[in-house]
Amino acid sequence: MNLLPKSSKEFGSVDYWEKFFQQRGKKAFEWYGTYLELCGVLHKYIKPREKVLVIGCGNSELSEQLYDVGYRDIVNIDISEVVIKQMKECNATRRPQMSFLKMDMTQMEFPDASFQVVLDKGTLDAVLTDEEEKTLQQVDRMLAEVGRVLQGRETEWLFGMDEGRKQLAASAGFRRLITVALHRGQQYESMDHIQAELSARVMELAPAGMPTQQQVPFLSVGGDIGVRTVQHQDCSPLSGDYVIEDVQGDDKRYFRRLIFLSNRNVVQSEARLLKDVSHKAQKKRKKDRKKQRPADAEDLPAAPGQSIDKSYLCCEHHKAMIAGLALLRNPELLLEIPLALLVVGLGGGSLPLFVHDHFPKSCIDAVEIDPSMLEVATQWFGFSQSDRMKVHIADGLDYIASLAGGGEARPCYDVIMFDVDSKDPTLGMSCPPPAFVEQSFLQKVKSILTPEGVFILNLVCRDLGLKDSVLAGLKAVFPLLYVRRIEGEVNEILFCQLHPEQKLATPELLETAQALEQTLRKPGRGWDDTYVLSDMLKTVKIV
Repeated sequence: MNLLPKSSKEFGSVDYWEKFFQQRGKKAFEWYGTYLELCGVLHKYIKPREKVLVIGCGNSELSEQLYDVGYRDIVNIDISEVVIKQMKECNATRRPQMSFLKMDMTQMEFPDASFQVVLDKGTLDAVLTDEEEKTLQQVDRMLAEVGRVLQGRETEWLFGMDEGRKQLAASAGFRRLITVALHRGQQYESMDHIQAELSARVMELAPAGMPTQQQVPFLSVGGDIGVRTVQHQDCSPLSGDYVIEDVQGDDKRYFRRLIFLSNRNVVQSEARLLKDVSHKAQKKRKKDRKKQRPADAEDLPAAPGQSIDKSYLCCEHHKAMIAGLALLRNPELLLEIPLALLVVGLGGGSLPLFVHDHFPKSCIDAVEIDPSMLEVATQWFGFSQSDRMKVHIADGLDYIASLAGGGEARPCYDVIMFDVDSKDPTLGMSCPPPAFVEQSFLQKVKSILTPEGVFILNLVCRDLGLKDSVLAGLKAVFPLLYVRRIEGEVNEILFCQLHPEQKLATPELLETAQALEQTLRKPGRGWDDTYVLSDMLKTVKIV
């Protein structure tokens, strides 16, 4: 029985596949390889707990055999109603957790970021039957849908959008660029081992005529490979899955990090651990606690927040935001007079906690939309509330709108800080969400800022057109706008003030920063000597 089509174009036809599976019946047909031939690669890169989507599943036994060795969270889709009916009947009893759905892979009905893995064993070839424009558009739709339903950086603007990819290639200085994701659930010995594993595959994609001895450079984006200990993992109803992990830095010091698994290559919050809290010391303490406690006691972490070095700011953009306090002038008085601050975006709490500990007259309102983050900050990052530090669980947009609507009774802040991320990775701006820089909202921010105050915003925007629009919108509300680019990062810290006459020339700005620093460096204040405020302001530019 000949099941092959008369021409390759038929591979893209629904009718062909309906007839194919009617004639083939329930006997499995394997394209390009059986499970036994592929299992070594599949087991290496897919974890049993991960959610797997198989597109164009046909009647291959691949999903069934993966299921039988422990991969239970598998969804299979195919455009053929005949084969989906067959596979449901075959697996309903033996594999009840596995599902088969009739679905077009170019118009999938799953929510964004629904799967960790998408498997295709020949479907792309069935679609890409020629290089006509209509066919290429179909392929683009397929790959766009795959990117949409995957969890990872594949959907970020930089990697998932044409403009982002062009910018990435231009910044790398090459015309041909391949992006490879390193997954958090896998173990990597070193970058050298990764490069050795990928080199052969990369060369298969080399342009024709490239010399065989040509060296292909490998660049990494934010991937730490080394000692990493997961201390805690959980799921927030708002932020999704997250992990708390301790990572050894280049200087052998340990750092605690908060990672959202929906954006797993971005460190959401980071704090340095005290020197005596080494990896071995933590293991020993845990072992000692087990010996001392009753057999039925719950295995809780031993005061994890107490190991944090609160005098140290890990994030360069946090250091720049603190340096922006020098714009208030009379910096030597900042430790002696009341200072009202509003911080939107708590994360691990290091930014408001640093202000609280180093400015004894400060009163801070911190706003955080996710109650899980307050628990994380308190339990794992040494954060605590006090009579000078209050956390409000609320949407920052709603909270500020409520304050602005308070009439003459509304509070006014000397400093307002925005350090809040966007949950939509497809935008060219990941911090803040677009609604936080809309004109109408910025007017509300303006209404709760004191006349001599400063509004400080962490901006992470790769889309140059969008960034220009944001800067223009800010300047329309805050005529005096300084920009401080964080070297080696996408972050830019914006310092916004209401009156142009408040403008400080660079020498004067550095002088005020130095005066503030001298005050903070007085004995007993726990100031970190490596943090030089004036260095944070040397490259500030006025827009």
